[in-house]
Amino acid sequence: MTVLDMKPGQKAAVVSVSTKDELLKRRILDMGITPGVEVTMIKEAPLGDPLEVMLRGYQLSLRKNEARQIEVQ
Repeated sequence: MTVLDMKPGQKAAVVSVSTKDELLKRRILDMGITPGVEVTMIKEAPLGDPLEVMLRGYQLSLRKNEARQIEVQ
Protein backbone atom coordinates (compact mmCIF):
# COMPACT_ATOMS: atom_id res chain seq x y z
CA MET A 1 0.00 0.00 0.00
CA THR A 2 1.17 3.56 -0.63
CA VAL A 3 0.28 6.90 0.97
CA LEU A 4 -1.92 7.52 -2.08
CA ASP A 5 -4.10 4.54 -1.06
CA MET A 6 -4.69 5.79 2.50
CA LYS A 7 -8.07 7.17 3.63
CA PRO A 8 -8.53 10.27 5.85
CA GLY A 9 -7.80 9.43 9.49
CA GLN A 10 -5.83 6.31 8.62
CA LYS A 11 -2.36 5.86 10.15
CA ALA A 12 0.49 3.80 8.74
CA ALA A 13 4.24 3.40 9.10
CA VAL A 14 6.55 4.18 6.20
CA VAL A 15 8.26 1.06 4.87
CA SER A 16 10.26 2.54 2.01
CA VAL A 17 10.48 5.20 -0.66
CA SER A 18 10.57 3.35 -3.96
CA THR A 19 11.42 5.38 -7.02
CA LYS A 20 14.20 5.25 -9.58
CA ASP A 21 14.23 9.07 -9.69
CA GLU A 22 17.01 9.89 -7.21
CA LEU A 23 16.08 13.59 -7.03
CA LEU A 24 12.48 12.76 -6.10
CA LYS A 25 13.64 10.20 -3.55
CA ARG A 26 16.02 12.72 -1.94
CA ARG A 27 13.24 15.35 -1.85
CA ILE A 28 10.85 12.93 -0.09
CA LEU A 29 13.50 11.87 2.42
CA ASP A 30 14.44 15.51 3.08
CA MET A 31 10.80 16.22 3.99
CA GLY A 32 11.21 13.77 6.89
CA ILE A 33 9.47 10.82 5.28
CA THR A 34 11.87 8.05 6.25
CA PRO A 35 11.34 4.34 7.00
CA GLY A 36 9.64 3.77 10.35
CA VAL A 37 7.91 7.17 10.56
CA GLU A 38 4.18 7.13 11.30
CA VAL A 39 2.09 9.02 8.74
CA THR A 40 -1.56 10.04 9.24
CA MET A 41 -3.70 10.94 6.25
CA ILE A 42 -5.50 14.21 7.03
CA LYS A 43 -7.37 15.03 3.84
CA GLU A 44 -7.36 15.10 0.07
CA ALA A 45 -7.92 18.27 -1.95
CA PRO A 46 -11.30 18.50 -3.75
CA LEU A 47 -9.71 17.63 -7.09
CA GLY A 48 -7.51 14.94 -5.50
CA ASP A 49 -4.19 16.75 -5.59
CA PRO A 50 -2.45 17.53 -3.24
CA LEU A 51 -2.89 15.27 -0.22
CA GLU A 52 -2.34 16.50 3.32
CA VAL A 53 -0.59 14.20 5.79
CA MET A 54 0.73 14.60 9.33
CA LEU A 55 4.09 13.25 10.44
CA ARG A 56 6.67 14.19 13.06
CA GLY A 57 4.26 16.75 14.54
CA TYR A 58 3.67 18.81 11.39
CA GLN A 59 1.33 18.78 8.41
CA LEU A 60 2.73 18.27 4.95
CA SER A 61 1.18 18.53 1.50
CA LEU A 62 2.21 15.88 -1.03
CA ARG A 63 1.52 15.64 -4.72
CA LYS A 64 -0.01 12.39 -5.94
CA ASN A 65 3.17 11.43 -7.78
CA GLU A 66 5.14 11.83 -4.50
CA ALA A 67 2.55 9.94 -2.40
CA ARG A 68 2.57 7.07 -4.93
CA GLN A 69 6.28 6.44 -4.20
CA ILE A 70 5.90 6.09 -0.42
CA GLU A 71 5.16 2.52 0.65
CA VAL A 72 3.42 2.10 4.03
CA GLN A 73 1.93 -0.66 6.13
